[in-house]
Parts: sequence; C-alpha cells; structure tokens
Amino acid sequence: MGAWPAARWPDAGCAVLQLDLLGCGDSSGDFGDATWAGLGAGRDRRAPLAEPGPPGLPLWLWGLRCGALLAAQAREQIHPPPHLLLWQPVQQGRMALQQFLRLKAAAQLADGGGKAIMDAVRRDLAAGQAVDVAGYTLAAELAQALEAAQLVPPSAQPGRLVWLEVAGGPDAEISPAAAARGRAGRPPARRCRPTAVAGPAFWQTTEIEDAPALVAATVQALADAAEPPA
Repeated sequence: MGAWPAARWPDAGCAVLQLDLLGCGDSSGDFGDATWAGLGAGRDRRAPLAEPGPPGLPLWLWGLRCGALLAAQAREQIHPPPHLLLWQPVQQGRMALQQFLRLKAAAQLADGGGKAIMDAVRRDLAAGQAVDVAGYTLAAELAQALEAAQLVPPSAQPGRLVWLEVAGGPDAEISPAAAARGRAGRPPARRCRPTAVAGPAFWQTTEIEDAPALVAATVQALADAAEPPA
C-alpha cells in the first residue's frame, strides 16, 4: 500500500512496522512460492508479528483489501489478541480471486473468448497447477485458500476493530455489505462502526495517490481507541 500513510502514524504516537510479504514489494522470494497459511500466520521468520511492540503501546494489525483477511486470521494466533485496522476490507476471498483471474482473460473478453480462458485457468488450479496472471505466478494452494477465505468477526476475545472505506465524492457512504456487518455486530464486533471517507481508489492504480481523508480518519480512530471508556 506504500509508505505514505505510515509516515503519519508517528504523529499519532504510533510505532510502525510495515511488512512486505513473501514475493511482494521489496521482499525476497517469489510470489509463486507464497502460501495462504504462511502469509496469514506470519510464519516468515523475518515477520515478528507475535513479538511485543514498544512498551505501553497497544498492538494493531493493519490490512488493506485482501490484507484484511490475512490480518483477521493472524489475529487469532497472537496472544493477547491485537486490535484490527482494516482499510477497504475484502469480505469474500472468492470475489477477490475472481477479479484477479479476470485480468488473464481481459484481452479475450471483447471477442467472447474470456470464458474459455477462465474455465481453463480454473481447471489448472483445481488440478494443483500454478497459473500466470498479470506477471504473477499464482500457486494453486494460495488461490484455493483465498477463494475459501471470509472476513468473520473477531472471536470472543477483547480487542477493537476500526473499519474504514473510501468512496468517491463528498457524500461518501459505506458499502451495503459493510453496513450489514455493522448492524449484525456482536461483542466485541459491536465496537466496529464501518466508516466511509472521500478519496481515490488508490489500490487500483499503479500511480501513487494520497488519500488524506483516510489517513486523518485513521489517526482519529486510533486516538479515540486509546481513550479509556467513559
């Protein structure tokens, strides 16, 4: 997601550890070797998710899009459980996988060949074969695990959940799925009030785009979470 948002966190009294997962960003390794279990559980020995942070500071896991699925999974394996900060979270992994696989068929969609390409990709993945999509090698295990992943409310453990979405225009509104999640929340998920702010869909572009309203809302949410309950 870039370093531009993390640069503001120290102003809010936060220490930030930003990770490039296996095969992503500047990390070592090949994305084709990545597994869902390895990414979500933070099993890379260089990713000290289970280590305590600076004294006196609560631990938050921060996830964007599919990273929200990984953060929620990792949270369940850390004791005491950290808080969750989710940006534009994906709630159904199968939808994200479908969108990603469509990149491979994009060139054939106009002439009607897209469906045949998608069917072939699905067959390869079901047979345990890796596929190449948009310059990335996608392992079958990772694809199948992503397809099965769902964003579920935290277990009955203490912790806070900050859920922020970005929408275009000054009258930004949360997605219907996020609204439904907020209404259905149970403790501690009841502490989640999905909020929308105006800004660009920066995760969809190769250019660097800032979302100052999103960063400001996050800083405020973290400050509010640090306040003791009345």
